[in-house]
Amino acid sequence: MCMGNITISIPQELCDKMKQHSEVKWSEVVRKALASYVERLETLEGGMVPMKKLAKKLKDAGVNVSGIALDKAIEHYEEGRKLEWKRLSTTQTSS
Repeated sequence: MCMGNITISIPQELCDKMKQHSEVKWSEVVRKALASYVERLETLEGGMVPMKKLAKKLKDAGVNVSGIALDKAIEHYEEGRKLEWKRLSTTQTSS
């Protein structure tokens, strides 16, 4: 199994705050955040969210979609996908 390594730069203020929480495995936090971000990008690029995953997220959010016509649901999904892509593609970190 091959493991890659990356080096990141963070502001001193953030570094100081992280040091106050030495019990946290920061590499695991970063690994999970990167995996989540890549999953979102792949989902957006692939164009489809697995139906079971989407249904679970909607149910967890308390959204009742049973009364929405399929064509309207597709329209809303496409618009949401475009907005999410715009949000993700313009996300920048401040230095």
